[in-house]
Amino acid sequence: MAILTISGLRKSFGATEILKGIDLAVAERELVFIIGPSGSGKSTLLRCINRLEEPTAGSVVFDGIEVTSPKADLNALRRSMGMVFQSFNLYPHMTALGNVTLALRKALKKPRTEADEIAQRALSEVGLADKAASYPSELSGGQQQRVAIARALALGPKIVLFDEPTSALDPELVGSVLAVLRHLRANGMTMLLVSHELRFAREAADRIVFMDKGYIVEQGPPSAIFNAPRESRTRAFVAELTR
Repeated sequence: MAILTISGLRKSFGATEILKGIDLAVAERELVFIIGPSGSGKSTLLRCINRLEEPTAGSVVFDGIEVTSPKADLNALRRSMGMVFQSFNLYPHMTALGNVTLALRKALKKPRTEADEIAQRALSEVGLADKAASYPSELSGGQQQRVAIARALALGPKIVLFDEPTSALDPELVGSVLAVLRHLRANGMTMLLVSHELRFAREAADRIVFMDKGYIVEQGPPSAIFNAPRESRTRAFVAELTR
């Protein structure tokens, strides 16, 4: 059963069409990995799904609600559709706990004690229970990204969209974030992930989607995309990345 269905999605910036008719469905508990060269529309697709960017045409239906309807409650939608960016977007003047509780208190109107409890659980889930009182400047990049993931998880989302969550990190810090993604995968979180972490994609993804020039060129299980891609563009991209 698809929890997310994207149909005929297009996005233009001025005269430049970035997404050229995307059709994609994501099932509950599925980890779908989106790969492709820079400029292929991967991040724009994620931002159109939760309407951080307004699609030019097409529809997005999430958990039975038409996201692209003018009547859609975007605040409610974004609570059940978490988003993690490549830049951590943490408030520097707030502790890790404060960053995670902010949306709980402002958006969900949780009392402080309840918000603190939920946030502490979310920080524990990403391995940062002992860093609740630390400020972003006191944390490594990998720890800051895990706080950002905890912030998304604290709202109890039904899906999390990840836009290159490891691309701003030093190589030795990437593993800590991938460990969190493995944990979420094991617990059945539905995830749509844009990333160049191909080794992780091979071992953890249910499905790989290869995008190029605003189109989905090919999709399938990791074994098919990495070992026997049908399309020449997919073969060339995978060969370049795995050289």
